Amino acid sequence: MFVLPYIITTVCGRSRTSDDDENGNTEGLTMNVSVPPRRAFPEDETRLPWLALLLDAYAVVDKGVGIAVNRGKRKLRKRPACTEGCDTCCRANTDIPTYPLELAGMTWYAIEKVQESDRTALREQLSSQGETPPCPFLLGNSCAVYPVRPIACRQFIVFGKSCSSGEDPFYTRREDVLTPIRDYTDEAIFIMLPFYGITRDHDKVNAIKNNFMHTKVQNIFSCNWISLAERMSSFDALGSEDRRKRSGV
Repeated sequence: MFVLPYIITTVCGRSRTSDDDENGNTEGLTMNVSVPPRRAFPEDETRLPWLALLLDAYAVVDKGVGIAVNRGKRKLRKRPACTEGCDTCCRANTDIPTYPLELAGMTWYAIEKVQESDRTALREQLSSQGETPPCPFLLGNSCAVYPVRPIACRQFIVFGKSCSSGEDPFYTRREDVLTPIRDYTDEAIFIMLPFYGITRDHDKVNAIKNNFMHTKVQNIFSCNWISLAERMSSFDALGSEDRRKRSGV
């Protein structure tokens, strides 16, 4: 990664490091943090340079989430309620913010990486998706594009009791919802900015200070997923050799 977190923290005026707790102490906060490895799709990253930016950014976000979860457990004395198969947030949240680079990642993954067993169901779901929950990528109780799910989804962790059906805990019990560590989110955005034509370090820092990315946010429910279903169908209609050529494999 080419990220320069020191530039972000000093120029943006935050001298405290990402791993500090509220009192500036780092002891214990980065220990025993479970962080998934960075996802890697070497051939695709060579063919699609923006994909490496996205995956690098997600690796930073995931590290920040791991540290924030440890911090939350210490502060709240509660464990995360989120478990595999939990899908309440996917069904209840009416606003799932996504950035254009993230939409590109989900589109790529849906077209080229979703397994054959799930493709028909996903295409049908995308074709009939409205502007209300559940999330268009929720199949059963699993995310069809989980490896490239948005930052908003990665950072939405709830502590304590499991969410009740239809509950959005951000509004019902905000104190139980993870507060992301801003330095890690900024670092991830710093990595993503070249996708938007912002390549110089100074310009990246200014973009972060001026909340440039907030001007790019789209609600996942406002996107035209019917067109993605059509693109999936076109890809599926290709022969295996044509798929390999298109994918650059």
